Amino acid sequence: MIECQTLELVKMNQKIKDAHNEVLVTSDKTTQELIVNIRSKIHPLFKISESIAILDMLAGLAQLITTQDYVRPELTETLAIKGGRHPIREKIQKDKFVPNDVYATQQARFQIITGCNMSGKTTYIRSIALMCVMAHIGCFVPAQYASFPMIHQLFARVSTDDNIEANVSTFASEMRETAFILRNIEPRSLVIIDELGRGTSTDDGLAIAIAIAEALIESKAYVWFVTHFRDLPRILAERAGVVNLHLAVDIAPDFSRMKMMYEISEGYEEEKFYGLALARVIDLPKQVIDTAAQVSQSLHERIETRRSNPKVLAIARRRKLILSLRQQLQQAKDCKMDAAALQLWLKRLQDEFAVRMSAIDAEVEARADVDQADAVDRMATEEPDSSIADRHSESTAPEATPCVETSSVIEVAPPSGPAGPQIDSSSVVEISPRPTRNSKGPRGFANLLGSIKREAIANVEDPSDEIEVD
Repeated sequence: MIECQTLELVKMNQKIKDAHNEVLVTSDKTTQELIVNIRSKIHPLFKISESIAILDMLAGLAQLITTQDYVRPELTETLAIKGGRHPIREKIQKDKFVPNDVYATQQARFQIITGCNMSGKTTYIRSIALMCVMAHIGCFVPAQYASFPMIHQLFARVSTDDNIEANVSTFASEMRETAFILRNIEPRSLVIIDELGRGTSTDDGLAIAIAIAEALIESKAYVWFVTHFRDLPRILAERAGVVNLHLAVDIAPDFSRMKMMYEISEGYEEEKFYGLALARVIDLPKQVIDTAAQVSQSLHERIETRRSNPKVLAIARRRKLILSLRQQLQQAKDCKMDAAALQLWLKRLQDEFAVRMSAIDAEVEARADVDQADAVDRMATEEPDSSIADRHSESTAPEATPCVETSSVIEVAPPSGPAGPQIDSSSVVEISPRPTRNSKGPRGFANLLGSIKREAIANVEDPSDEIEVD
């Protein structure tokens, strides 16, 4: 390499370097002086920045609600959404977004969501949380109607990420986040949980999911619990405050076609093998699918043969029915219907309550008769050296069943004055369902309905308190 240099070039190069350094020093000095001058006025600048940010947010919200089909939410004690939509998903989805309804009160505060894979369960619960946040910041929400209670905390357990840096697996991450929720939850919280307990064995995962669900029910917070455990909604179905929902899906009889309806429906998912149906649609090898179908059918039949105690189920169903009656009576107390309409509504409520209570009693009697007949048949086929008469007397011995009395009178007296209609003292609703066996004891159904009447008609401090039924 040949380098040509003269004394003049060296001097010129040095001048350029000196000028550059001088510019850097001068700019640093100017910047420091500016910071010192601004430091005394930092508080007004923060206020200006905050005002600009709020103005930008309000302008964005105003532009959104004037160009989109949004509605102003109300603040009540009930979480109710009609035609709710996911605010982000509906913008990026090519097809028209399917809206869904949401309704949650203290008697429907724990909602179990089941359904096929890819049916929209996660989108449904996330849309509820997003609309709740939008309502609490003063924004309109994507729905036809919306009302929200005041929510103090919002918890979400929806991801499946692990943490390699912290040496935490997917299941450990689930348990850590759930533990935080259980330690901080309160009645004014809203919780969404997506498929808890899937990172461990089936039995352990189901047991943990049920235990966590019980704790969340006792917290009296609003909870949406997505799960693929088929036994969980059945086990918790009769608990007070529990509602089973599912996302509908249309599956062909030969499992060759699946159409996601994306519509929320009542009850848990009845389709037993939707996972196999999805695997068949995505073209998993036929031999693998056939083997999985045989194993799944065998396990399903084994589980279905285990019968639960009909008397225990009946007690839980009666308790849930009575708590629902209490909530409806509380709503009647606060309503503004005229006397004639209220009397007609209470008469329909009486008839519906009597029919549903009688249906529970009839089902218990039918199950008891079937179980007794099966026991007699089994004893008749046993070895002859045992005394059939003795075994029969043991199997038919009366059991200690709860004392339930199913007849009572509820006198409903709505508040007087402009807030409610006037009803004379003859407005009495008599609820007389069919009596059950062993209806004795001082804490029977009459006392229970009496407590319902007192709490529904008087000024109740906490209408969300549950009624313990022995």
